[in-house]
Amino acid sequence: MPGLLRGVARTAVVAGTATAVSNRVSRRQQGRWAAQQEPQQPQYAAPPPPPPAPAAPPAGADMSSKIDQLKQLGELKDQGVLTESEFEEQKRRILQG
Repeated sequence: MPGLLRGVARTAVVAGTATAVSNRVSRRQQGRWAAQQEPQQPQYAAPPPPPPAPAAPPAGADMSSKIDQLKQLGELKDQGVLTESEFEEQKRRILQG
């Protein structure tokens, strides 16, 4: 009987080790495949067009209208309509104008 238990225990250890190694290999392969596929963009999806620039303020615009425009820009950025670089460019234009 002790020989039978030893054989069963050895088989269980070998099977458990094989399963663990197999799972690790599968996870590594999936990670490599995912890393290879990430840089590729689907060719059928076109990037959205950039949003139109906000209307230029009148020549005598006061600070409150600039603040309102900046708030609107911030809301568009928070909604994901504007990227960080687009937001910075529009903010620069408002503050210079």
